[in-house]
Amino acid sequence: MHLTSEQRLDDGTLERTFTLGGIPGILWTPAWPSAATPAPLILLGHPPLGLRAMYPRLVARARRFAADGFATATIELPGSGDRPRWPAAERARADLRRAREAGEPVSDELADALVLPLVDRAVPEWQAALDALLALPGIGGPVGYSGGVISIGIRLAVVEPRIAASVLFAGSYVPRAVFEHARQVTIPLHVLLQWDGEGNDRQAALDLFDAFGSEEKSLHAHLGGHTGVPRFAGDAAARFFARHLRLTPEQRERLDAPAT
Repeated sequence: MHLTSEQRLDDGTLERTFTLGGIPGILWTPAWPSAATPAPLILLGHPPLGLRAMYPRLVARARRFAADGFATATIELPGSGDRPRWPAAERARADLRRAREAGEPVSDELADALVLPLVDRAVPEWQAALDALLALPGIGGPVGYSGGVISIGIRLAVVEPRIAASVLFAGSYVPRAVFEHARQVTIPLHVLLQWDGEGNDRQAALDLFDAFGSEEKSLHAHLGGHTGVPRFAGDAAARFFARHLRLTPEQRERLDAPAT
C-alpha cells in the first residue's frame, strides 16, 4: 500500500488516499486511534460510479462513523473512475440503459452480465485491501462492511471470516446465483431499503432479505428514492456496528471524553 496524500478534515477526521496494486482508495480514521487502541474498521461499499462522483456521500458516511470511533476505507471498483476501462462491463451497462429506456424487464442474463463479473473481480481486491489496512498502526478488527453493491457485500460475508457484521444497501440487481450465496450468510445483518428506489425491484429485495441465513437480521425500509436515505438511517447503522464491532472500554472512554 502506498499512501499518496493526507488531510485533516474540520471535524478532526484524518483522510488519507492510497493506491494498492494500482487501485485507488481512501482511508478515514478518527482523531484518536493509536497503535495501543486501534479503531475497528468498516469497509465502505458503493456503486460503480467512480470515487470522485461518490466522494461527497462516502466522506459523509466516513465522518459519521468516525464520530463513533470507527475507521473506514473504500477502494475504486474495477472499470470505474480512473481505473482502466472494462469493455464487457460497459456493454452490460449499455444494455441495461437500452432495456430501461424501452421499458423492458431486466433479464436474468443481463443481471448476471452486470453483476457476477464485477463480484468476481472486486471481492479479491477488497480482501487484498483488508490485508493492507489491518497491517497499518491504529487500525484493528473486527471488521464491518457497509453499503453496496449488495452482491459484493454478500460474497464478502460468505468468504471473508474477518467481516463480523454488515450493513447492506438493498435495491441493486441481484443474480439468482447470489440468492444461493445469501443463504450461506450467517453474520448479523442490517439491511437498508429505499422503498421507492428508481429502477429497483422492491420484491426482489424483500425476497433476498428472506433468503439470508443469518439468525440476526433486520430490514429498515424508508420511503423515498435511491438518494433519499434519511439522515437518521446513518445513526441506526452506527448503533448496529457499535453493538457488533465491540469498541473496547478504552476506545469508548476516548470517544465519550469532552473535546479539547
